[in-house]
Amino acid sequence: MPSFANPAGLWALLGIPAVILIHYLQRKAQVIPVSTLFLLEKTQREASSGRHFDRLTQSIPLWMQLLGVLLLTWLMVEPRFPLARSTQRIALVLDSSASMSVSQQRMMELLAKELPPLKGFATDVEYTVLESTPGKPRLYAGKSTEELLATLQSWRPLAGVTDPDQALRLARSLVSREGIVMYVSDTPAESLPFDAIQLCMGKPIENVGFTGVSFETKDGTLLWRATVQNYSEQATTRTWQVDTGKGTPTAPKTIELPARSLVTLQSNFPSQSQRIELRLSNDEFTTDDTLRLVRPMPKQLSIHTAPALDALSKKLLRSIEQLKPGSPAEADVSLVSYDPLDPTPIQGNAVIFVNDGTQGGQYLSGGIIAEKHPLLDGLNWQSLMIRETIALEIRPTDQPLLYQDKRVLILLRDIPATPERPASQQLLFNFDPRLSNIETQPAMIVILLRFIEQVRARKVAPAQINLETAQPLSIATKDTTPPTPLRLLELDAQGQVLRTTAIDPNVPLTAPELPGHFRYQQGEITLLEASTFFADTREADFRACAEKNQLGEAQAAAIQAHSKGDPYWHLWLLALIVVLLASWHFTRERDRPSSPVLSPAPVS
Repeated sequence: MPSFANPAGLWALLGIPAVILIHYLQRKAQVIPVSTLFLLEKTQREASSGRHFDRLTQSIPLWMQLLGVLLLTWLMVEPRFPLARSTQRIALVLDSSASMSVSQQRMMELLAKELPPLKGFATDVEYTVLESTPGKPRLYAGKSTEELLATLQSWRPLAGVTDPDQALRLARSLVSREGIVMYVSDTPAESLPFDAIQLCMGKPIENVGFTGVSFETKDGTLLWRATVQNYSEQATTRTWQVDTGKGTPTAPKTIELPARSLVTLQSNFPSQSQRIELRLSNDEFTTDDTLRLVRPMPKQLSIHTAPALDALSKKLLRSIEQLKPGSPAEADVSLVSYDPLDPTPIQGNAVIFVNDGTQGGQYLSGGIIAEKHPLLDGLNWQSLMIRETIALEIRPTDQPLLYQDKRVLILLRDIPATPERPASQQLLFNFDPRLSNIETQPAMIVILLRFIEQVRARKVAPAQINLETAQPLSIATKDTTPPTPLRLLELDAQGQVLRTTAIDPNVPLTAPELPGHFRYQQGEITLLEASTFFADTREADFRACAEKNQLGEAQAAAIQAHSKGDPYWHLWLLALIVVLLASWHFTRERDRPSSPVLSPAPVS
């Protein structure tokens, strides 16, 4: 059974009543009295004056015109006949950015309405649903529209701004050139690659949300500072409160936010709480209305210092949080004064300085050159002045970081692991600091801070930090045989475990996409307590959201791809021409001039 590519062509059927109406209008005959009856044989019925509705008079022009209307309608509706055993492949790429949560219900309604017509004249349909975030598994692959919509009911868009190009490329490869690739979003794009079409259902909303947090310890009290942003063009008012997880939240407080403004909230972190939640009065985008925080606490480090370096040690203890003095056997990092003339093995993480008892020689000459390395990034060493001293023995595996002419001034040494000790690193200064001006160099403290933070990152110990959602994460773990995998525990505000998830060791580790409180464990050992919050200001700004629907183009393409046109259309066109000519011919014969109509006169 054929289908019509242009149903609007059915309006041409209105020509049928128009033709019939015209043929209902007949002309009233003019009566001329005559006395001779034989003249009636030579008369014709001919209209001569006035129009009025009369009975329908069948004639060849009438039937030719009706047939012409039918032929014209058939050509205008563009009949198409489905191809046998054809399949329409449709790939949907869903914008997985968090702002889609506002339009998710509208998206479900549009897909339920728009997907079935995309099948067109195909005998079957195949759906593939992908997320715009690279690396995500397929959400759905099948043939049922109902199953697809049921799957999307549980889908949660949580990512930040994503580039859909990679997902669109994959979608196009799955459906081939004839298939349909649809990008479903809340923000229209000017154009999309790979012949993708857009279905956008976004709307501008007035949003207010948290954008970040910082901490400061003042007089022994931990302070938090949270920033709140109004993204709309209108001034607004919100309330906020703190939930410590130990009872009733604090009374709501009101804040005034001018248009496009930032406001800072500040208070003490409750001394008896490890976790708190800051809550704004809700708007349509609820993801950034709650700021979950854990009391920050870096890993504890201990440092052992040689007597000659006590002054430097005191500076580090004042500058680095969670760093305390320790014994040589238990210290995580050591400050060592090393005499090259009396070499002794140095184990573990260490910062090593040459100890030269002489007065030193002349100042070193030549330009100072720094290698590209994270420890030296952005540091200026050009004002460093060093006297000639005894040099350290440099191993082939050492990594030079700073030169003056041909002499290596700073180098990095990796100490491999042994059955008794884990792997470690040592930062070596190939000169005596007492015979230089390095203590006056800001770069000196910075490089030591960076090195000690690297030691902290490699230490297997518990820590508490606050993270943004989906932030890249690195956790030091114990080497065990067999390997013990990490587990992610989702917590409530009181620290109770809600659910546990195993972490795939082959996937790069990131913070959860869902804001909340979490704990990372290896076996029964807690390695990290973390709270995550949403702070992507691009996704929280809805001013660019709008609607855009290009599915009409896809429906037309689907019809063309899975059907064929009427193979006899040229015959119907020829028949239409013949019918029109025939109607014209018989109409002309009927309208040819003739004698008036005669009527016999009464006989006296």
